[in-house]
Order: sequence, then structure tokens, then C-alpha cells
Amino acid sequence: MQIEVVGVKFKSSNHVYSFDPNDLKLKNGDYVLVDTEKGTDLGCIVKEKDVINSEDLVSPLKKVLKVASKEMVEKAEKYDEEANKFYPQVKKLVKEAKLEMKVVKVEASYDNSRYIVNFTAENRVDFRDLVKKLAELMKKRVELRQIGSRDEVRMLGGFGPCGKICCCVQNFGEFDHVSMKMAKNQNLSLNPASISGLCGKLMCCIAYENATYQESIKVMPKVGSSVSTKDGSGNVVYNNLLDREVDVKFVKGDDVEIKTYKLEEISFKKENK
Repeated sequence: MQIEVVGVKFKSSNHVYSFDPNDLKLKNGDYVLVDTEKGTDLGCIVKEKDVINSEDLVSPLKKVLKVASKEMVEKAEKYDEEANKFYPQVKKLVKEAKLEMKVVKVEASYDNSRYIVNFTAENRVDFRDLVKKLAELMKKRVELRQIGSRDEVRMLGGFGPCGKICCCVQNFGEFDHVSMKMAKNQNLSLNPASISGLCGKLMCCIAYENATYQESIKVMPKVGSSVSTKDGSGNVVYNNLLDREVDVKFVKGDDVEIKTYKLEEISFKKENK
């Protein structure tokens, strides 16, 4: 069975979650109140209405309740600013308790009913005593949320090795899985230090661009294979996957020449890839 869904993203996550649009007129950029497992929450529409198969849903579809007012969104932002003022005190309490965790950011729920302390840690942390002290300090219900290194960079912001704002900050999709195979597809250096971002993990842009490279790999000749050109037969020494150009080496006696051709200018036996 096919059903209508919209994609919603929350401030505390870079994932896009599917919700029932509930017959509401929704467009990208709209802030909405949605029903979640943890109660009502504020999110932003990032994917307009689409039709999917119900079998593709991981869990039962919850509804968009209503479009949030401008006043509600402004209040939520103000609550966040007030919550993050506790950041230095939270860090101090963590240090005093000698807990192996790094406080990243303190946030408020959209209605200011609770505060969320986002942190990173290498191992499991027993923060039961810390929660009690934080509740006394903040005079609110407190939730501690462990996040990954990618989420840390997304929350704090920063610039990647390319000099541009990090992909995760700009919400360029979901890139929890980035592999060395993707880097290899793009002829990148396989030295982790060269292809890692601020989070210490493989750069998100590798996954963001991977689909384009995969499509090119399917139609390009294999390096080392023989191809026919207007200048005769030669062997492929390099593929420019983005421009779909092929460098072909010709050997005539002691002379070696390399020429560049557009993909449509050569012919070759296609292999299953």
C-alpha cells in the first residue's frame, strides 16, 4: 500500500524522519509540531509530500499535528539561548565528578519543559548523580543525550579542509556511513588524515558525491584495458570520472604518447561492473 509522507528534521539530529502530513498544506522550511515517541516536538519540513510503500516504514507512522507559529519558533530559539547559559556550570560539575565525558551543548525542549545536555564519550558513563545535581541547578527536568562526533561538529559548526562550512552543518543529507571504498571510487588519497573532517571521521562530501562517481564508473573503461580511438588502439591509463574523459597511452616502438579523449570518442568492450 502506498502512503503520503513528509520529511521532518529536528535540531538535535541530522536524520530525516517520515511523518503523516495529516492533510495539512506543508512546504519546505515550515516548522511543525509532530507526535513522537517522546511526546510532542518541534521540527522543520525538509522534504515535501511524497508517496512511499508502507512496507518501507521501519516503525508506525506518526502525524504532523500542526504548523508552528512564528512566535512559537522564536520562543524555542530563546529557550535554547537561555539553556546554553548553563554550559560552563555543567562542564564544572562534570569535571568535579571526574566523569569521562565532553559536554557539547545544552539545549531546551521547544516548550521549555526540560533541558537536554548533549555530550560525547568513548565509553558508557554513569551520570545518575550528575542528573540530580543538574536538576537542582537548572530547576527543570534534565535529559543527558550521548551524541557522535559528527553530531558534535554539526552542533558547534566549523570549516572543512576545503575551506567551506562543513557539510553536516549545511544539512547535505545523511552521511552516517562513509567508506574507504567511496574514497577509492573517487581516486582520493587513502590516507585517513587526508580525507578526514573535523570530527575525525571520513568527510561527508565523499558520500555526498559518491553517486555521481558510481554512475561514471559504470560507463567508463577500466584502467589498463584496451580501447579503440580515431588514432588507433591504446591502453587506458587514467579516467577523469567527473568530466568523463579518458587518457589513452599509445606505444610505437620506443615512443610513448598519451592523449585525452571524451568518452564518446572511444569504443571498448564493456564489462559487468
